[in-house]
Amino acid sequence: MFIVELAFDGGPERLAARPAHRDLLRAWHAEGTVVMAGPYPDESGALLIFNVPSEAALDDLLATDPYYTTTGVRVIRRREWTPLVS
Repeated sequence: MFIVELAFDGGPERLAARPAHRDLLRAWHAEGTVVMAGPYPDESGALLIFNVPSEAALDDLLATDPYYTTTGVRVIRRREWTPLVS
């Protein structure tokens, strides 16, 4: 699994791109690719947990969602993660 942490600024571009991004997240969740995802309560960023086999697979997935390159959205951390319990 991989964790992706995002930071947001107050720009309107992010809000315009968010509905399509959330549609993709719901589809990826239904297929098991996204385990959990959501914004922080203060809207400063978000945390996403992806169930993918490699960092290359994560790169491919993120490349299909323009949200990750939208003005106002910045990927600040990507880490491989191995949960102990689920």
